Amino acid sequence: MTSTQKDQHGARSQRSQEADKPHRRKREKTYSCDECGKDFTLAQSLKKHQVVHSGVKAYSCELCGKSFKRAGNLKTHQIIHSGVKAYSCDLCGKSFARAQTLKSHQVIHSGVKEYSCDLCGKSFNRAEHLKSHQVIHSGVKAYSCDLCGKSFTLAKSLKTHQVIHSGVKPYSCGLCGKSFTQAGDLKTHQIIHSGVKAYSCDLCGKSFARAQSLKSHQVIHSGVKEYICDLCGKSFTLAQTLKSHQVIHSGVKAYSCGLCGKSFTQAGNLKTHQLIHSGVKAYSCGLCGKSFTQAGNLNTHQLIHSGFKAYSCGLCGKSFTQAGNLKKHQLIHSGVKEYRCNLCGKSFQCPHQLKKHQQIHTRK
Repeated sequence: MTSTQKDQHGARSQRSQEADKPHRRKREKTYSCDECGKDFTLAQSLKKHQVVHSGVKAYSCELCGKSFKRAGNLKTHQIIHSGVKAYSCDLCGKSFARAQTLKSHQVIHSGVKEYSCDLCGKSFNRAEHLKSHQVIHSGVKAYSCDLCGKSFTLAKSLKTHQVIHSGVKPYSCGLCGKSFTQAGDLKTHQIIHSGVKAYSCDLCGKSFARAQSLKSHQVIHSGVKEYICDLCGKSFTLAQTLKSHQVIHSGVKAYSCGLCGKSFTQAGNLKTHQLIHSGVKAYSCGLCGKSFTQAGNLNTHQLIHSGFKAYSCGLCGKSFTQAGNLKKHQLIHSGVKEYRCNLCGKSFQCPHQLKKHQQIHTRK
């Protein structure tokens, strides 16, 4: 047999062997999890998976104590403690310790929010963010603060809240020195210094630096005042405004003026008061030229020029432009004279009447 014949015979023999081999098929997933129905091709893979349902976390990190159900997950976690962030985002430069975290992050830049909430329509980049959001609609607040009793729907929200009680404010503003417990609060605050007010109210045109501030403002236009003071019955549109109001009933005046000693229940009131000592009257009336230290005082003053007197006395029918003036007037009908002169004992209904009277004693 020639060498050529030998080669041809060998080739036929190899083809015959290939034909006799069984065709490789994709393995079927014959192993199913009784708990969740997930299928696996290998019994070993099913066994590993079932650990998830057991709740057992046998693998603990020696550095932070966090536990995991699988050794592989612990190994992946330990990269965080190494400080190495080998995976960087090409778009924003942010670095990550794990490739999977980078991949999850890159979805943000795509702008795609494929996970939508069926109840409110809010969309998210990731399925886990949608899942966390949906807890809000359940109304369940399973995480409570041991110090103040405030409850939260998410464990993360409770953890963030608890920093408040620590008193630690490690995030400081480089422009004004104000400090914050959370980096996010500092970032939100810094928008104020930019001067940019990108959020405008469609009803009155007032602009705000933050979307949340606009949202809080818009409640005013709704006319709804769902926050009621238990002590006096006064209603407010915002919970924070009610909280500030309730300080009045406590009688505590923790904010004192360094110039005249006058005390106030709220820091904002002290700040407003201090304008009096500055002598600056930045708000002028366009009709008569009278100036005021506060915008509110100017607004009140301008009612005089309008001629509109919306506040009427129920006893004599006399009308006033301001509610405060009506209140003072009503003292006349009450007969109460609570302002007494220390020198002669004469009483008056209004403080300005007493002041005018006391001039008599100074002239003597």
